[in-house]
Amino acid sequence: MLPSDATGPASPAAADDPGVDAPLATAAESDAARRARAALAGVAPEPGAAKPDPILTAAGIRRAFGGIVAVDVERVEVQRGSITALIGPNGAGKTTFFNLLTGFDKPDTGTWSFDGKDMAGVAPHRMAARGMVRTFQLTKSLTKLPVIENMKLGATGQKGEKWWNGLIPGTWKQQEAEIEARADQLLQRFKLDHMRDEYAGALSGGQRKLLEMARALMTDPTLVMLDEPMAGVNPALKQSLNAHVKGLRDEGMTVLFVEHDMDMVHDISDWVIVMAEGRVIAEGTPDDISSNPAVIDAYLGMHQGRSLLEDL
Repeated sequence: MLPSDATGPASPAAADDPGVDAPLATAAESDAARRARAALAGVAPEPGAAKPDPILTAAGIRRAFGGIVAVDVERVEVQRGSITALIGPNGAGKTTFFNLLTGFDKPDTGTWSFDGKDMAGVAPHRMAARGMVRTFQLTKSLTKLPVIENMKLGATGQKGEKWWNGLIPGTWKQQEAEIEARADQLLQRFKLDHMRDEYAGALSGGQRKLLEMARALMTDPTLVMLDEPMAGVNPALKQSLNAHVKGLRDEGMTVLFVEHDMDMVHDISDWVIVMAEGRVIAEGTPDDISSNPAVIDAYLGMHQGRSLLEDL
Protein backbone atom coordinates (compact mmCIF):
# COMPACT_ATOMS: atom_id res chain seq x y z
CA MET A 1 0.00 0.00 0.00
CA LEU A 2 1.32 3.42 -0.86
CA PRO A 3 2.07 5.98 1.89
CA SER A 4 -0.78 8.35 2.66
CA ASP A 5 1.06 11.34 1.18
CA ALA A 6 1.16 9.58 -2.19
CA THR A 7 -2.54 8.87 -2.45
CA GLY A 8 -5.72 10.87 -2.30
CA PRO A 9 -6.14 14.61 -2.59
CA ALA A 10 -3.38 16.76 -1.22
CA SER A 11 -3.96 19.09 1.70
CA PRO A 12 -3.30 22.80 1.14
CA ALA A 13 0.04 22.46 2.88
CA ALA A 14 0.95 19.34 0.93
CA ALA A 15 0.05 20.99 -2.35
CA ASP A 16 2.55 23.67 -1.43
CA ASP A 17 5.21 21.16 -0.41
CA PRO A 18 8.69 22.65 -0.78
CA GLY A 19 11.44 20.95 -2.59
CA VAL A 20 9.51 20.03 -5.71
CA ASP A 21 11.30 22.78 -7.58
CA ALA A 22 14.62 22.04 -5.92
CA PRO A 23 17.38 21.05 -8.34
CA LEU A 24 17.58 17.29 -8.69
CA ALA A 25 20.83 15.43 -8.20
CA THR A 26 22.83 15.35 -11.39
CA ALA A 27 24.34 12.25 -12.89
CA ALA A 28 27.82 13.56 -12.14
CA GLU A 29 29.12 12.58 -8.69
CA SER A 30 30.33 15.27 -6.33
CA ASP A 31 33.91 15.31 -5.09
CA ALA A 32 32.66 14.22 -1.65
CA ALA A 33 30.88 11.21 -3.18
CA ARG A 34 33.99 10.18 -5.08
CA ARG A 35 36.13 10.49 -1.95
CA ALA A 36 33.68 8.44 0.12
CA ARG A 37 33.48 5.65 -2.44
CA ALA A 38 37.23 5.62 -2.98
CA ALA A 39 37.77 5.27 0.78
CA LEU A 40 35.39 2.30 0.87
CA ALA A 41 36.69 0.66 -2.31
CA GLY A 42 39.08 -1.61 -0.44
CA VAL A 43 36.67 -2.60 2.34
CA ALA A 44 35.57 -6.23 2.32
CA PRO A 45 31.80 -6.64 1.75
CA GLU A 46 31.17 -8.61 4.94
CA PRO A 47 29.44 -8.01 8.31
CA GLY A 48 31.53 -5.99 10.75
CA ALA A 49 34.03 -4.91 8.11
CA ALA A 50 36.66 -2.46 9.38
CA LYS A 51 36.59 1.00 7.78
CA PRO A 52 39.61 3.22 7.03
CA ASP A 53 38.34 6.15 9.15
CA PRO A 54 35.25 5.25 11.20
CA ILE A 55 33.41 8.09 12.89
CA LEU A 56 31.02 5.71 14.68
CA THR A 57 31.96 2.29 16.05
CA ALA A 58 29.74 -0.16 17.93
CA ALA A 59 30.78 -3.52 19.36
CA GLY A 60 28.83 -6.23 21.16
CA ILE A 61 25.59 -4.24 21.30
CA ARG A 62 22.78 -6.43 22.62
CA ARG A 63 19.26 -5.55 23.75
CA ALA A 64 16.59 -8.01 24.79
CA PHE A 65 12.98 -7.38 25.76
CA GLY A 66 11.99 -10.29 27.95
CA GLY A 67 12.91 -13.40 26.01
CA ILE A 68 13.09 -11.61 22.65
CA VAL A 69 16.49 -10.42 21.46
CA ALA A 70 15.81 -7.26 19.44
CA VAL A 71 19.44 -6.31 18.73
CA ASP A 72 22.57 -8.47 18.77
CA VAL A 73 25.21 -6.61 16.76
CA GLU A 74 28.74 -7.96 16.97
CA ARG A 75 30.43 -4.99 15.28
CA VAL A 76 29.53 -2.06 13.05
CA GLU A 77 31.68 0.82 11.79
CA VAL A 78 30.45 3.87 9.88
CA GLN A 79 32.95 5.53 7.55
CA ARG A 80 33.51 9.25 8.06
CA GLY A 81 32.22 11.47 5.25
CA SER A 82 30.02 8.78 3.73
CA ILE A 83 26.31 8.08 3.36
CA THR A 84 25.58 4.71 4.96
CA ALA A 85 22.17 3.04 4.73
CA LEU A 86 20.88 0.69 7.41
CA ILE A 87 18.26 -1.58 5.86
CA GLY A 88 16.36 -4.74 6.69
CA PRO A 89 12.88 -6.22 6.87
CA ASN A 90 10.29 -4.93 9.35
CA GLY A 91 11.24 -6.02 12.85
CA ALA A 92 14.94 -6.38 12.01
CA GLY A 93 15.93 -4.10 14.92
CA LYS A 94 17.04 -1.06 12.93
CA THR A 95 15.22 1.63 14.92
CA THR A 96 16.03 -0.09 18.22
CA PHE A 97 19.70 -0.05 17.21
CA PHE A 98 19.36 3.67 16.41
CA ASN A 99 17.79 4.26 19.83
CA LEU A 100 20.65 2.45 21.56
CA LEU A 101 23.34 4.41 19.71
CA THR A 102 21.68 7.77 20.41
CA GLY A 103 20.93 7.27 24.10
CA PHE A 104 17.16 6.88 23.86
CA ASP A 105 17.49 3.30 25.13
CA LYS A 106 20.21 1.42 26.99
CA PRO A 107 21.81 -1.80 25.74
CA ASP A 108 22.20 -4.82 27.99
CA THR A 109 25.82 -5.14 26.85
CA GLY A 110 28.20 -3.47 24.43
CA THR A 111 30.28 -0.38 23.79
CA TRP A 112 30.12 2.34 21.17
CA SER A 113 32.12 5.44 20.39
CA PHE A 114 31.64 8.56 18.32
CA ASP A 115 34.65 10.37 16.91
CA GLY A 116 36.89 8.36 19.21
CA LYS A 117 34.96 9.17 22.40
CA ASP A 118 33.04 6.59 24.44
CA MET A 119 29.31 7.38 24.31
CA ALA A 120 28.00 4.88 26.86
CA GLY A 121 25.83 6.67 29.41
CA VAL A 122 25.88 9.99 27.51
CA ALA A 123 22.46 11.66 27.44
CA PRO A 124 20.89 12.33 24.01
CA HIS A 125 21.10 16.12 24.36
CA ARG A 126 24.80 15.88 25.18
CA MET A 127 25.36 13.65 22.15
CA ALA A 128 23.69 16.32 20.01
CA ALA A 129 25.95 18.97 21.50
CA ARG A 130 28.96 16.84 20.54
CA GLY A 131 27.81 16.66 16.92
CA MET A 132 25.77 13.43 16.74
CA VAL A 133 22.13 14.19 15.97
CA ARG A 134 19.14 12.16 14.81
CA THR A 135 15.65 12.49 13.42
CA PHE A 136 12.73 10.19 14.14
CA GLN A 137 10.54 7.89 12.10
CA LEU A 138 7.53 9.73 13.55
CA THR A 139 8.34 13.42 13.41
CA LYS A 140 8.78 15.25 16.72
CA SER A 141 7.84 18.80 15.75
CA LEU A 142 6.05 20.87 18.38
CA THR A 143 2.79 21.37 16.54
CA LYS A 144 1.54 24.35 18.56
CA LEU A 145 4.69 26.38 18.06
CA PRO A 146 5.53 28.28 14.85
CA VAL A 147 8.02 26.70 12.47
CA ILE A 148 10.67 29.32 13.29
CA GLU A 149 10.38 28.58 17.02
CA ASN A 150 10.77 24.84 16.34
CA MET A 151 13.97 25.66 14.49
CA LYS A 152 15.37 27.87 17.23
CA LEU A 153 14.88 25.12 19.80
CA GLY A 154 17.44 23.03 17.93
CA ALA A 155 20.35 25.36 18.64
CA THR A 156 22.70 24.31 21.43
CA GLY A 157 24.40 26.39 24.12
CA GLN A 158 21.66 29.00 24.33
CA LYS A 159 22.45 31.49 27.09
CA GLY A 160 18.81 32.33 27.69
CA GLU A 161 18.04 28.76 28.75
CA LYS A 162 19.46 29.50 32.19
CA TRP A 163 16.71 31.18 34.17
CA TRP A 164 18.98 33.79 35.72
CA ASN A 165 20.21 34.86 32.29
CA GLY A 166 16.62 34.97 31.07
CA LEU A 167 15.97 37.82 33.48
CA ILE A 168 18.63 39.96 31.77
CA PRO A 169 17.87 40.26 28.03
CA GLY A 170 21.25 41.83 27.36
CA THR A 171 22.97 38.52 28.04
CA TRP A 172 21.16 36.60 25.30
CA LYS A 173 19.60 39.05 22.81
CA GLN A 174 22.51 39.06 20.35
CA GLN A 175 22.85 35.27 20.41
CA GLU A 176 19.10 34.96 19.90
CA ALA A 177 19.32 37.11 16.78
CA GLU A 178 22.20 35.00 15.44
CA ILE A 179 20.23 31.79 16.06
CA GLU A 180 17.18 33.19 14.30
CA ALA A 181 19.28 34.25 11.31
CA ARG A 182 20.75 30.73 11.09
CA ALA A 183 17.23 29.26 11.32
CA ASP A 184 16.00 31.51 8.52
CA GLN A 185 18.90 30.44 6.31
CA LEU A 186 18.05 26.77 6.82
CA LEU A 187 14.33 27.33 6.23
CA GLN A 188 15.19 29.00 2.95
CA ARG A 189 17.55 26.16 2.01
CA PHE A 190 14.83 23.57 2.67
CA LYS A 191 12.18 25.75 1.01
CA LEU A 192 10.14 26.13 4.18
CA ASP A 193 10.58 29.88 4.50
CA HIS A 194 7.03 30.50 3.28
CA MET A 195 5.80 28.53 6.31
CA ARG A 196 8.08 30.36 8.75
CA ASP A 197 5.38 31.83 10.97
CA GLU A 198 2.80 29.06 10.57
CA TYR A 199 2.21 26.51 13.29
CA ALA A 200 4.23 23.34 12.74
CA GLY A 201 0.96 21.41 12.97
CA ALA A 202 -0.10 22.99 9.68
CA LEU A 203 2.76 21.31 7.79
CA SER A 204 2.23 18.24 5.64
CA GLY A 205 4.00 14.98 6.49
CA GLY A 206 6.73 15.67 3.96
CA GLN A 207 7.25 19.20 5.22
CA ARG A 208 7.62 17.92 8.77
CA LYS A 209 10.38 15.58 7.57
CA LEU A 210 12.15 18.58 6.07
CA LEU A 211 11.65 20.57 9.28
CA GLU A 212 13.23 17.77 11.32
CA MET A 213 16.24 17.62 9.02
CA ALA A 214 16.62 21.40 9.02
CA ARG A 215 16.30 21.58 12.82
CA ALA A 216 18.97 18.87 13.20
CA LEU A 217 21.39 21.09 11.27
CA MET A 218 20.94 23.87 13.84
CA THR A 219 23.50 21.99 15.98
CA ASP A 220 26.19 22.06 13.24
CA PRO A 221 26.53 18.25 13.45
CA THR A 222 29.24 16.00 12.08
CA LEU A 223 27.03 12.87 12.06
CA VAL A 224 23.36 13.00 11.03
CA MET A 225 21.22 9.92 11.70
CA LEU A 226 17.91 9.80 9.83
CA ASP A 227 15.23 7.27 10.73
CA GLU A 228 13.15 6.49 7.63
CA PRO A 229 13.29 9.99 6.11
CA MET A 230 11.14 8.89 3.13
CA ALA A 231 8.30 7.29 5.10
CA GLY A 232 4.97 8.85 4.12
CA VAL A 233 6.56 11.33 1.69
CA ASN A 234 5.08 11.92 -1.76
CA PRO A 235 7.25 10.95 -4.76
CA ALA A 236 7.99 14.51 -5.89
CA LEU A 237 9.32 15.47 -2.46
CA LYS A 238 11.45 12.34 -2.29
CA GLN A 239 13.64 13.72 -5.07
CA SER A 240 14.22 16.87 -3.04
CA LEU A 241 15.01 14.91 0.13
CA ASN A 242 17.50 12.80 -1.82
CA ALA A 243 19.28 15.95 -2.94
CA HIS A 244 19.30 17.35 0.61
CA VAL A 245 20.82 14.15 2.04
CA LYS A 246 23.53 14.19 -0.61
CA GLY A 247 24.10 17.84 0.24
CA LEU A 248 24.90 16.90 3.84
CA ARG A 249 27.74 14.66 2.65
CA ASP A 250 28.94 17.33 0.24
CA GLU A 251 29.25 19.73 3.20
CA GLY A 252 31.49 17.29 5.07
CA MET A 253 28.92 15.56 7.27
CA THR A 254 28.47 11.83 7.70
CA VAL A 255 24.99 10.37 7.20
CA LEU A 256 23.60 7.13 8.62
CA PHE A 257 19.97 6.47 7.70
CA VAL A 258 17.35 3.77 8.09
CA GLU A 259 15.22 3.26 4.99
CA HIS A 260 12.89 0.83 3.21
CA ASP A 261 12.88 2.73 -0.10
CA MET A 262 15.42 0.67 -2.03
CA ASP A 263 15.50 3.10 -4.95
CA MET A 264 16.70 5.81 -2.57
CA VAL A 265 19.19 3.45 -0.94
CA HIS A 266 20.70 2.56 -4.29
CA ASP A 267 20.68 6.18 -5.48
CA ILE A 268 22.45 7.92 -2.61
CA SER A 269 24.28 5.33 -0.48
CA ASP A 270 28.03 4.79 -0.50
CA TRP A 271 27.72 1.77 1.80
CA VAL A 272 24.85 -0.42 3.01
CA ILE A 273 24.48 -2.37 6.27
CA VAL A 274 21.74 -5.03 6.36
CA MET A 275 20.06 -6.25 9.55
CA ALA A 276 17.72 -9.20 10.03
CA GLU A 277 16.39 -10.59 13.31
CA GLY A 278 18.58 -8.16 15.25
CA ARG A 279 21.87 -9.13 13.61
CA VAL A 280 23.99 -7.62 10.85
CA ILE A 281 23.86 -10.17 8.03
CA ALA A 282 25.59 -8.26 5.23
CA GLU A 283 27.54 -5.13 4.35
CA GLY A 284 28.75 -3.71 1.07
CA THR A 285 28.10 -1.27 -1.72
CA PRO A 286 24.53 -1.02 -3.05
CA ASP A 287 25.52 -3.27 -5.97
CA ASP A 288 27.03 -5.83 -3.59
CA ILE A 289 23.90 -5.89 -1.46
CA SER A 290 21.42 -6.13 -4.32
CA SER A 291 22.97 -9.46 -5.41
CA ASN A 292 23.74 -10.85 -1.94
CA PRO A 293 21.89 -14.18 -1.37
CA ALA A 294 21.56 -13.57 2.38
CA VAL A 295 19.84 -10.23 1.74
CA ILE A 296 17.51 -11.69 -0.88
CA ASP A 297 16.63 -14.49 1.54
CA ALA A 298 15.95 -12.02 4.39
CA TYR A 299 13.63 -9.89 2.26
CA LEU A 300 12.00 -12.43 -0.04
CA GLY A 301 12.56 -15.87 1.48
CA MET A 302 14.56 -18.84 0.33
CA HIS A 303 11.95 -19.80 -2.31
CA GLN A 304 12.20 -16.49 -4.18
CA GLY A 305 12.27 -17.05 -7.94
CA ARG A 306 10.74 -20.53 -7.97
CA SER A 307 7.38 -22.13 -7.31
CA LEU A 308 6.64 -23.31 -3.78
CA LEU A 309 5.03 -26.37 -5.41
CA GLU A 310 8.46 -27.66 -6.42
CA ASP A 311 9.05 -28.97 -2.89
CA LEU A 312 5.73 -30.86 -2.76
